[in-house]
Amino acid sequence: MSARPPVKVALAQINVTVGDIAGNAQRIVEFARRAHGEGARLVLFPELSLCGYPPEDLLLRPAFMSACAEALHSVAKALADLEGLHVVVGHPHQFGERGDVRSKSMAVQQRFNAASVLAGGRILATYCKRELPNYQVFDERRYFASGRDAAQAPVVFDVGGTRFGVLVCEDAWFDEPAASAKAAGAQVLCVLNASPFHLGKCAEREERMALRARSTGLPLLYSHLTGAQDEIVFDGASFAVDAQGAVRVRAPMFEEALSLVEIDGAALRGPLTEVPSLEAQAWAALVTGVRDYLGKNGFPGAIIGLSGGIDSALVLAIAVDALGADKVRAVMMPSPYTADISWIDARDMAQRLSVRYDEISIVPMFDAFRASLAQEFAGRAEDATEENIQARIRGTLLMALSNKFGAIVLTTGNKSEMATGYCTLYGDMAGGFAVIKDVAKTLVYRLAHWKNAQGREVIPQRIITRAPSAELRPDQTDQDSLPPYEVLDAILERYMQEDQSIEEIVAAGFERADVERVTRLIKVNEYKRRQAPVGIRITHRAFGRDWRYPITSKFRA
Repeated sequence: MSARPPVKVALAQINVTVGDIAGNAQRIVEFARRAHGEGARLVLFPELSLCGYPPEDLLLRPAFMSACAEALHSVAKALADLEGLHVVVGHPHQFGERGDVRSKSMAVQQRFNAASVLAGGRILATYCKRELPNYQVFDERRYFASGRDAAQAPVVFDVGGTRFGVLVCEDAWFDEPAASAKAAGAQVLCVLNASPFHLGKCAEREERMALRARSTGLPLLYSHLTGAQDEIVFDGASFAVDAQGAVRVRAPMFEEALSLVEIDGAALRGPLTEVPSLEAQAWAALVTGVRDYLGKNGFPGAIIGLSGGIDSALVLAIAVDALGADKVRAVMMPSPYTADISWIDARDMAQRLSVRYDEISIVPMFDAFRASLAQEFAGRAEDATEENIQARIRGTLLMALSNKFGAIVLTTGNKSEMATGYCTLYGDMAGGFAVIKDVAKTLVYRLAHWKNAQGREVIPQRIITRAPSAELRPDQTDQDSLPPYEVLDAILERYMQEDQSIEEIVAAGFERADVERVTRLIKVNEYKRRQAPVGIRITHRAFGRDWRYPITSKFRA
């Protein structure tokens, strides 16, 4: 390999929007021009970067597929003047478009997750993804056929004397696609990716790609999306590993970047960014999720019900980092059971972050509800009904403010609460985006401590140290109704994320009563979660698109 002249390859880590085909195409052109100006002769864009990922049922619309095909040709023409530049772009592909010769032996409607090589104003070759993931958040077999169904040959092309082979995401997790590319003459593997983030995923990717590089004896370039799409977040961190599997280049996480990799024989050179701590990754994922959900959907700002507790405090701090203080509004809604320290701490928190802060007492409305229902409820003691009325009054007020001013309500329930149903339908669950619905309570505390350690204490210590409470009845705390959060979250992780049985969790040392109680709550509260707003996924199993349990079920193990 040392006899080949050096060549520069750019990993174009971009933030695209699903369905914004023209905007995404323009971004691709801009980054390609910038890369060419910096000496790159090959630019790799992420998987399905032309249409955004995941496009889901948009792929079933012929007009969408046609628009993607037209945009791909437009991008090729727009880059025709960049002499010597090759660009690899991810896009959905349908044989039969524009007279593809293979359409005679294939159904025109068969779709593929593809990557095309562009140069000189033309599409030189198109590679179709072979391995289609259908686990966790992935549902690609619903939309795509495998490249094997198209009798897809490996795509290998020459740039400056070096031969590059194309793979798309999941292909690189298996032996055969990379081995086929090598057999076809590839000297470097190029992998286009849209790999949703979860905690620990960055290290997992690098380990698997290092294994692939070692198994083939070839260096590997990994171009990855950044940004967020609905509940899914993409962390960037594009990288390059040498033939021995050592990471030689790494782009930053959670931001757009153009990372130039110089390939000189067996050596790879370029910027190597450190991987942040897990808390820093989680924070950046949550900030990215809020920023892109509101920004890409056109919301002018956010409204948060600030209670004086740690969950709403954390959501407020995330929202300010994502949007800026001028686009965030906090509303404190005290009830007859709200402790003085709650509104004192809420005021303090809002002042520290310089957000608009208002107080609206729910006491008159709560009294009116109780008076209206007095005859119906005569002879019955107050219970969760009255607690839920308070939560629903607050939800109604927040949604009224949202309707009037256009800002979206960010809900503040965490994963531990969502799992056990410690939340109120049409109350604290009312809103448009659930920021921390995949953040367990123990991680909530870790993130609060982490944020305060970043140079300025934005969350008052008393909010962190006081016992958590919904404050819907006198002297209430969360632990009245739930096991200690350390126990609850550990059981939740084993049962929900690791699919362990009740017996396995008990055998691991947990009290049977706690395990049976928590797992029962998870099951019976599925109907609530189905009505919860979409929220950010940061673990490998979130309550969302990768949790699909029946509401009606008698299975209890």
